[in-house]
Amino acid sequence: MHVPLRTARAGAGILALAMVALAGCSGARGQDGSSAALKVVTTTEILADLVKNVGRERVQVDSLVPSGGDPHSYDPTPTDAAKVAKADATFTNHLLLEEHALIKTIDSNVRKGAPNVSLAEAAETYGATVIPLVENIGLDVLWLGLAVRGEGAQRGATRTSDVQLTATKLEGPGELAVYLTETLGQPNVYFNSADGLDGKDVATLPPAAHTHVNWAFSKPGVYRLTLEAALRNGSAEPAPIGKGTFTFAVGVDPHTVDGADKATILDDGHTDIAADLDSGRLYAYTDIAVTGTQAAKGPQKEVPAGDVIIDVPNRALDKVPGNAAFSFLGEPGSRLHQLPQAVIGKHVHGEIDPHLWEDVKNVKAYVQLIRDTLKKQDPGGASGYDQNTRAYLAELDKLDTFVREQTAQIPADRRQLITTHDAFGYLAKAYSMTVAGFVVPNPAQEPSAEQVAKLTQTIRNLRVPAVFMEPNLAARAKVLSQVAKDQNVRVCKLYGDAFDDDARDYVAMMRHNATELRKCLGGK
Repeated sequence: MHVPLRTARAGAGILALAMVALAGCSGARGQDGSSAALKVVTTTEILADLVKNVGRERVQVDSLVPSGGDPHSYDPTPTDAAKVAKADATFTNHLLLEEHALIKTIDSNVRKGAPNVSLAEAAETYGATVIPLVENIGLDVLWLGLAVRGEGAQRGATRTSDVQLTATKLEGPGELAVYLTETLGQPNVYFNSADGLDGKDVATLPPAAHTHVNWAFSKPGVYRLTLEAALRNGSAEPAPIGKGTFTFAVGVDPHTVDGADKATILDDGHTDIAADLDSGRLYAYTDIAVTGTQAAKGPQKEVPAGDVIIDVPNRALDKVPGNAAFSFLGEPGSRLHQLPQAVIGKHVHGEIDPHLWEDVKNVKAYVQLIRDTLKKQDPGGASGYDQNTRAYLAELDKLDTFVREQTAQIPADRRQLITTHDAFGYLAKAYSMTVAGFVVPNPAQEPSAEQVAKLTQTIRNLRVPAVFMEPNLAARAKVLSQVAKDQNVRVCKLYGDAFDDDARDYVAMMRHNATELRKCLGGK
């Protein structure tokens, strides 16, 4: 089903720069007869490979994210900024795939008149389809994140803006720490009341973004947290957006909290504490059923800050890890209540799944957009770009057929994907698979016996013969690998965001994925 970009965002996003000054022709070719190659910069190796297939000898392509790197977390360098400044054209995927600092580096250094194309944003006009990013993690407590909603056009917001959420006040019997666990297990603290809320307790997000965090409370009781949101555009001082106070029932019955009879109690599913760039409100944006006047607003609900009670039940009890990096939570081994982050590593994203290339037909749209961009920068090479594109599109047609033939051989009851990363929604939709889950228990510490048991039960219930690991995310897959070994289930390789030494181009990557799915899931 085609999901229009702005409809699927449901008002949460802001339109990123799809094509900046596309008609501005300042390339090295076609202007002065020079034979110098057109300098092109992309964010990822996958995009660089597509540009190479369209441009061939007329382009020189650099990927900023290195081989095997993760675009979700790659931090740019001064060398990257210099490459962008010299480029005749730049291509990003965006839809919040790339680390925000990387997008900022590109947008602040791109030459005047050089196209700055956000492929996933603009490819719909070439026939690409986008789907919502569906995250379905079976936690037994509320999954609580932070988000920015609204477009913010009247506030001058762009895709390089920053929205700051600052914790300014906490009332309660103990301390609150809100932090993110990085991919290698190190915590990044956003809010920590133990050392005082002094204006430095800030979480920063780009517009239209969502992030996962841990919420740790040192003692049971009722807490009230006040957050203030502000928008920073460039070097300007942050402009206030709004503020709100959220109530947490920690280890106590939420129905006993003052005002509970008129409040919405959130105790399951996925909720974000969100700042709205358009309305200036802070609210809980939730996917669970709510009561009262909010109930008629559709599958996602906006519950005002003052009308919500967030349940942190006793089953959320946990222990402070022994790792010294977590000393901000208290003494090692001491008890705390914690709503877990659910997904390991920095994981900022929007409401649209940005991994469009896992459907070969979407890549055909990318390629045509790349062709037209290069032709406008280098009119002298137009016929060559057309010829190269026709040849590559024919190769992509064969690739799409191959993937369909391979996945069609998998028995219907075995078309279940359990992976380390939510990158395969397009592959599943296009080739009749089912995403059973991307498996990451509580990342703040070693998984509990209960969490391992749940993962084990999931694999048993689905009777999957294999689970899948991305080669660049091996650090996230230890638990998955161990449980798979215990259950005599294969661990197979599936490419998501990056190449490796065994697959150095897009066609090879997708052919591997198709063959691996067939072999590991029991196809003929």
